[in-house]
Amino acid sequence: KDHNIQISMNGTGRTIDNIIIERFFRTLKQNNVYISDYQTIKELKEGIKVYMHKYNFKRFHSSLNYQKPMTVYLDFIQKSA
Repeated sequence: KDHNIQISMNGTGRTIDNIIIERFFRTLKQNNVYISDYQTIKELKEGIKVYMHKYNFKRFHSSLNYQKPMTVYLDFIQKSA
């Protein structure tokens, strides 16, 4: 409450509480984890790190009007300043 943060989950069995993060994890698993042959935790961490960079800096997102997340974020920060 001190930092104006709200819990996103508010009920047992509510399928929409975490829909955005659940969709992201599905994308991460389908586009990286399931198709990669990671042999160690270190390889997994590095692979996810590389994927996250591509996801945020290189990949166009239909939900963002086919823009890259970091572009949208930086535009928002610039307009808010």
